[in-house]
Amino acid sequence: MAIPIKGLPDLRTLSGRVDQTFIPHKAYMKLACLEMEISRRGKERESAMHRVKNIDDRFKEIESEKNALLLDFVEGKNGEPLVNTPGMEPKPAPRRGAKGLKLRY
Repeated sequence: MAIPIKGLPDLRTLSGRVDQTFIPHKAYMKLACLEMEISRRGKERESAMHRVKNIDDRFKEIESEKNALLLDFVEGKNGEPLVNTPGMEPKPAPRRGAKGLKLRY
């Protein structure tokens, strides 16, 4: 009777026998990753809030510039109103035919 030769597949190990539900180093690494993600998301949020604030400030600037231009237009350069000047009356829209809109290609 010969002794069977044992190879690498015949080695008995403990791999796969550990209960995978709670491994301390894996849990610690997962916690560390979650904390890093919180930090990254916080910086991302701050950056987004800063951009939103800049956009809101620009909206306010645009409104003030628009109001200043409208005031200049209504009051005129030397205080007389421009609304009643000749040639500034609203013109009626051109009539369209009963056929509707025609597109030519």
